Amino acid sequence: MNIILFSKKAKKSLSIHLGRNKLLLILLFITLIFPGSVMYVGYEVGKMEANNQALPSNWESEMLRHRDELAETTRIARENMNALAVRLGSLQAHTVRLNALGRRLTEKARLEKGEFNFTEAPAQGGPEGQSQTLVALEVPDFLTSLDALAAQLDDREQQLRVMEAFYMGRELEGEVFPAGRPITRGWISSYYGMRVDPFTGLQARHKGVDFAGKDGSDVIASAAGVVTWADSRYGYGNLVEINHGNGYVTRYGHNSKILVQAGVEVEKGQRIALMGSSGRSTGPHVHYEVLKNGREVDPIKYINAKR
Repeated sequence: MNIILFSKKAKKSLSIHLGRNKLLLILLFITLIFPGSVMYVGYEVGKMEANNQALPSNWESEMLRHRDELAETTRIARENMNALAVRLGSLQAHTVRLNALGRRLTEKARLEKGEFNFTEAPAQGGPEGQSQTLVALEVPDFLTSLDALAAQLDDREQQLRVMEAFYMGRELEGEVFPAGRPITRGWISSYYGMRVDPFTGLQARHKGVDFAGKDGSDVIASAAGVVTWADSRYGYGNLVEINHGNGYVTRYGHNSKILVQAGVEVEKGQRIALMGSSGRSTGPHVHYEVLKNGREVDPIKYINAKR
């Protein structure tokens, strides 16, 4: 097969001879290879366009996922901060209570003020170790540690309250236990037991201890209690009787004036009467009796006891 090409510029013709094999190759290229190439190129172009269209959608979903994760992380952090605030408030309340208890116990135990100072942190120290490993606590571990510390503070508070109750019990016992002299000025003029009766001259049992002094001087309660009698009684003159609990009762006789009324509470050392010579008496004095479980006992051991 001959193909003749004409050119205006060259004014010549060009003749190309195609053999059978070349002609078959050209036909094969035109009918098979060229269309296939075009189809492949179109497929690739379509695939790229599809990828380009899907890319924004993937980025949008990733952005949404990261935003949700950030919101969840923020929520968890806020909850943890709220939990830490609650724990911190609880620990602060425990610390305030413990400091108050500690100060009261320091005063009750009469400890030196500088020995236990609850307004400052305890002094601590020591040489630095050769190797120190710092380990950061995770939030759950930190909250667990705070819970353990709060439980420990609760335990210490209970122990301090037991100690406070013990000291208060001892202090209260000291207040209601008759101790010391029932007067501020004077001297013992007659002891408990058998003696010569000043009116009859015969041996008679004296149920108390007499304190002589200046007429009108103060008569004080030897212990805290409730006044059960504040009036005249045969032989005692103007009598004050106080029930201190635990089986103890004290009596103060021959007063010139009574300063309290029956049913009122009195404190240890409080003025309850003025010394006099009312009733069966030879001069200004106080007849002082101590009863234990309804029976008179020798008051001298209570008089000599420390207040």
